[in-house]
Amino acid sequence: MGIVVCYLKSLSAFHELQARMRSRLTFRGTLASMATRALMKGLLGLRPSRAVTVGYSVGGHHYSTAASVKPPPPQIDDSTDKIINLPLGKPDFFRVSELFSLKELFDARVHLGHKKGCRHRLMEPYIYGCRLDQDILDLDQTVEHLQLALNFTAHIAYRGGIILFISRNRQFCHLVENTAKDCGEYAHTRYWQGGLLTNANIQYGPGVRLPDLIIFLSTLNSVFQQHVGIRDAAKMNIPTVGVVDTNCNPSLLTYPVPGNDDTPVAMELYCRLFKMTIKRAKDKRKQMELLHGLSAPSTPSS
Repeated sequence: MGIVVCYLKSLSAFHELQARMRSRLTFRGTLASMATRALMKGLLGLRPSRAVTVGYSVGGHHYSTAASVKPPPPQIDDSTDKIINLPLGKPDFFRVSELFSLKELFDARVHLGHKKGCRHRLMEPYIYGCRLDQDILDLDQTVEHLQLALNFTAHIAYRGGIILFISRNRQFCHLVENTAKDCGEYAHTRYWQGGLLTNANIQYGPGVRLPDLIIFLSTLNSVFQQHVGIRDAAKMNIPTVGVVDTNCNPSLLTYPVPGNDDTPVAMELYCRLFKMTIKRAKDKRKQMELLHGLSAPSTPSS
């Protein structure tokens, strides 16, 4: 009789345990179905995200931030892309090599350097020799470097870049400023305040555009001091073109042009070449856009 009672108790305990397991499984299934319905509802109700501007005030100033969703980049049609990339297919697309000759550089006294005692050690590869204790620059290298500098300047002007002329030589201030004005660019011939390039967003406000190319017609502030703008341009990865005399340091310049930077005839030649190059590149861009507009297929009129 005792065995029967124990068996009945164990059987009832087994049924009770089975009922609890069923209730737990039912509860878990209910949670899973609820999560599935919530997920499907979110997927079905998903909408394309839009940029939302959130405004807040700090210290009396109102600021606004846009959402992390960025607008798609502007699409450039094939014609514009072809116009921009066409000059890259030829080494001398703008034919700057025909703007000057070696004889013109010699007549403008571009080959005359400073005294041998003022020679910079990094300018020795560009020196042809020394006569009467005065260094003579190798005009063959000057022709090569000047063509590279003019070609790069033409590409920048063709793409609509900002070009800045810089010179601290007082006797050439008006010449440099008039050159920049004639070709529709900018010039800086006064005292260079520190941080004009490296701290531009603080001095001029956010969104300021730095120059795409800086042309140093004189790379020195004085006889022995380099222009601070060369160092700042190197820090900001701005390409530079500079006329370097025998007492200059060409290491930080992207396109150094070995030549005399003191003679008025030589400076007039440099300004004339850069002005002609920039104008030629801008005229070429207008010509290409005009030719593309004329050759575009006309749409039939309704």
